[in-house]
Amino acid sequence: MNIDLENTLELAVAWAKEVGEVQRSYFRSGHLDIETKSTVHDVVTKVDKLSESMLIERIGTCFPDHSVLGEESGEHDAHSDYLWVVDPLDGTNNYSQGLPVFCVSIGLQYRGETLLGVVYAPYLDELYTAIRGKGAFLNHVLIHVSDKTELDRSVLATGFPYDKGIHPVNNIDNLSRILPHLRGIRRMGSAAYDLCGVAAGFLDGYWELGLKLWDVCAGVLIVEEAGGHVEPFRDDRGIAILSGNPKIVEKMKEYIS
Repeated sequence: MNIDLENTLELAVAWAKEVGEVQRSYFRSGHLDIETKSTVHDVVTKVDKLSESMLIERIGTCFPDHSVLGEESGEHDAHSDYLWVVDPLDGTNNYSQGLPVFCVSIGLQYRGETLLGVVYAPYLDELYTAIRGKGAFLNHVLIHVSDKTELDRSVLATGFPYDKGIHPVNNIDNLSRILPHLRGIRRMGSAAYDLCGVAAGFLDGYWELGLKLWDVCAGVLIVEEAGGHVEPFRDDRGIAILSGNPKIVEKMKEYIS
């Protein structure tokens, strides 16, 4: 492996901020050209597509021999050990509604291991970053996961898959089991932002199923570098993960299956 991760992180941060500026400029503009994808619940805007094309162009210019996996355009396979995993606009439903929780997510993997992650929430101006083995940061300040150990003192986040109306494994059963035992539940609408909320201790835990690699690549590393634990809880529903400090994850497992 012959890549300077500090310099590469600086580049990824610059790309995320550039894309974030475009997202801010269109936000609440009424000019989003909203379309649907897999279901009526699964939306995409012209800003998603523009954001991804910008990221792919920047990566291609700086790292022409690297592969890229993007939510909107799929895999651009350069037969490389390096893979950039990008969600150009995580939280599209929020964005299209005019709700301010949305972000750009960029991860870099080497032979399947995530080396660095950047999640930038443009409207909130929150920049989450991590390099493997170097800690996690919010706007350049070191962050750490919550130290709570009891569910009744915890606020957790979750989400639901786009096919929740037709697929029986839709997370509603997990929510109904665990909700009575929590201080609160939040549905932020962006998996990348949920994971960063866990990393910063704003959320005590997060779980979801039916996720894709671009939803979680950067965020999982950020949680782990913030002292958190992420583990799968089933293998038949896309990526399905629990996250938080190790003790809260164990408590969550009593209700989530």
